[in-house]
Amino acid sequence: MSPRTVFDPYLRLFAVPGSRAFSFAGWVARLPAPMLGLGAVLLVEEATGSYGLAGAVSGTLALSYALAGPQWARAMDRRGQGVVLRLAMVALLLTGAAFVVAVEAGAPRWSWFLLAALTGGSAPNVGSMVRARWSAALDSAGRQTAFAFEAVADELVFVLGPVVVTLLATLIAPPVGFLTGIALGVGGGLALAAQRSSEPPLHPVDTTPGRRRSVLTPTLLVVVLSYLAVGTVFGAIDVVVIAFAEAEGAKALSGAALAVFAGGSLVAGLAYGLARPARSLAARFVGTAVAFGVAAQLLWAVSSLPGLVVCGFLAGLTIAPVLVSGTSLVESRVGRGVLTESLAWTITGLTLGVTAGSALAGAAVDAWGAQTAFAVPALAAACAGVLSLAGAPLLRQRVPGAGGGPGEQLVEGGIKG
Repeated sequence: MSPRTVFDPYLRLFAVPGSRAFSFAGWVARLPAPMLGLGAVLLVEEATGSYGLAGAVSGTLALSYALAGPQWARAMDRRGQGVVLRLAMVALLLTGAAFVVAVEAGAPRWSWFLLAALTGGSAPNVGSMVRARWSAALDSAGRQTAFAFEAVADELVFVLGPVVVTLLATLIAPPVGFLTGIALGVGGGLALAAQRSSEPPLHPVDTTPGRRRSVLTPTLLVVVLSYLAVGTVFGAIDVVVIAFAEAEGAKALSGAALAVFAGGSLVAGLAYGLARPARSLAARFVGTAVAFGVAAQLLWAVSSLPGLVVCGFLAGLTIAPVLVSGTSLVESRVGRGVLTESLAWTITGLTLGVTAGSALAGAAVDAWGAQTAFAVPALAAACAGVLSLAGAPLLRQRVPGAGGGPGEQLVEGGIKG
């Protein structure tokens, strides 16, 4: 079988009109995801020497991003992605630049937290926007492939982003890494806003009394809570790996070490997108979450940078499957009118976890040292598996009128029409 035949499901995705443009613009616009959080850690730690403070500021940025994401997404479902995204990009540029100036100028530390919060709150979740565009154009089989492709795109961001921001921050100056993330995010966001033909249809607010139903269904709650633990792993890993690499005398290599995790996830994401397992989406989500929890226990064995590379790659192989299966499950259970908002809530779970993970790991590094602090991501990953198992009975509940049905039974085909 030729490589072209194997990857034909991915090639068919880009027969969708406008898909290459919106997918690439969305990828560039996602680069701030790893660059701003990690860039804030490098910027604040260089200015203060405290990983605890650096983790807290970075966590504040992530927390604000998590809380604002669903609000931006709801506005986009109602008013369109283009007009809302342009407004957000202007705010991101102004607040991100102000944050760097405050840290570099030695402004009061309360202002660092305030501006970090404003920066995070100005960044809508681009991944949910791109997935909503794919969902509007594809059938259920095509959507699984598209969501797997987007998971790979996410991981490529997390392969390149940490390396770029770390090299810029350590070899040039800490502000350069953070500001590069802002510039890439704004440029990609404005390019995505210009892709009007592929925007999902608008869904005006239903003003009928009692008709507005919360998007937080049992399925979404289980996924969000599990992703909260997954995000804690991500936030903790950023801080612990930087501290561990510094302790090993190779701080400039911390970005490359972080990229190994994403590299394993990238490989797994490509494979998962081609698979057509017989199990239901709910069973796949629980199974991949448990696998993620088990694989991350390898972090207990890290004692050197080569060991971190091996353990990181193996643990990374379980990241994309749990993210793709959870996103696919949510997409199959919600109505079209709240799709972007629902997908944004899954990212909120992840980024709330990043907030907790950054803060916990920063405190753990300061108190116990970097090697022992690997306990934070290892235990958080175990919690993700436990939460998915505990919530499995709720995944059997469906919401009337949601977009399930065919989404739970993968059918042959790809592009609608």
